[in-house]
Parts: sequence; C-alpha cells; structure tokens
Amino acid sequence: MRALLLAAGLGSRLRPITNHLPKCLVPIAGKPLLQHWLDALLAAGSERVLVNTHYLSELVVGFLAGYGEGGKVEIVHEPRLFGTGGTVAANAGFFQGEAGLVLHADNLSDLSLPGMMRAHAGRPPRCAMTMATFDTDQPGSSGIVECDDEDVVTAFHEKVPDPPGIRANAAVYIFEPEVISTCKALFAKETLDLSTEVIPLYLGRILAHHHPGYHRDIGSPASLRRANADFGAPHSPCATLYSK
Repeated sequence: MRALLLAAGLGSRLRPITNHLPKCLVPIAGKPLLQHWLDALLAAGSERVLVNTHYLSELVVGFLAGYGEGGKVEIVHEPRLFGTGGTVAANAGFFQGEAGLVLHADNLSDLSLPGMMRAHAGRPPRCAMTMATFDTDQPGSSGIVECDDEDVVTAFHEKVPDPPGIRANAAVYIFEPEVISTCKALFAKETLDLSTEVIPLYLGRILAHHHPGYHRDIGSPASLRRANADFGAPHSPCATLYSK
C-alpha cells in the first residue's frame, strides 16, 4: 500500500526550535520524527512513500537524499501550503486508483500499521475510510470521535471545548479511492482540510481503529520534552514502533 506522509507544516507552536529546523526533522531520542514514520512505513511493507515539503524544504530534501531505501521515498514540493486535504487532492495520481495511507508526520506513535491495514480489510462494507484513534489527555485540543457498536464514527468534534469523550483522531488514515476522489473534487480553492471539510462528509462510513498504545502530538516544547522522556526510558512504550 502506498503512503502519503504529510510533513510540510510550519511547526509554529514549536518555536524557537523550528525557527531553523522543520518540525518533521525535530529529533525524538536522537532520531528525526520523519525517520520514525519512514522506518515504520517501510517495515510495514509500503511499496512507496511520498513526502510533501514546504517550510525549510531544502533541509528535508537533504535528509531524504541520505535516507536511501532503494528509491521508495519520493518528494513533492508545495510552493504554498495546500492543507491536508489539498495535498491528498494534488497528489491523487500517486495512489494509482488504489487505497492508500495518509499520515501526519508530526505525531509519535507505536501504532501497528499492519494491524490497521488488517482492520481496514475487514471493515464494514459501507466504510470508505479507516481512522486510527487513541485516548488523549488533551481532548479540547484534539478531534474527538463518537462511535457506534461496530466502531463506525457517528460524530466528530474537532477541537471544541468540553468534547464528549477522550477517544481522538490519531491523524493516520486509510482512504479508499472514493475519498481521494472526493478530496480532488473539493479542492477548488486555496486549501482543503481533512478534519473540517472531508471527514464530516463521511460520518457513518469511517471505521475507527482504536490504538491502545502510545500516541503523542509533538506540537509544543512541553510535548516534545515529554516524548523524549517517554521514548528514552528503559522499556519505553515506543519500543514496538515498527512491530507488525
């Protein structure tokens, strides 16, 4: 399965760290966040990975030039930020008419990607998307989901005060071609956002694949410090990052 790794963001909340370093290259336990995901994707058998760039793109290109992996990793530059859905739309052809993974590169997770792929293969027939979810300790700054008895998402609350629960969108998706086509059809303006403009269209058709392990948004200096402490500790919960 091909994968689009969203890595072009400005990382504004991580300043001053990101004044001279793109967020995707911020190190966790000595390894860039982007590399954590690339290693996980390639270990899971992704045949090709596309990484989008924008902010300090020359540093990302330089890192990927030394990454190797037999030409499996490609780069696409955005002269302006297209938004998460806009990037999917602009690169719809990359998926070659097949289902594909779409991931935000600014999270640290020990999510089993092969396990998520298996869940997607066994999803209810009406579902065109699988979304990884996790239990967050910051529900007000997350996209909170409500699900039915089949773990199908029935309601989605994107960063609202006092949301009804802690089960959150982990920003790791598997999209069927229908969803990719929807992004392409909607991308008629400057940006398109997955959380606010695409996901609401698929309520009742999204399988929530719940991840009980480690997942953290590296969105602030405090979160980065916490992730480094978690990842560097003996018997770290992230030790299974590449597990199948």
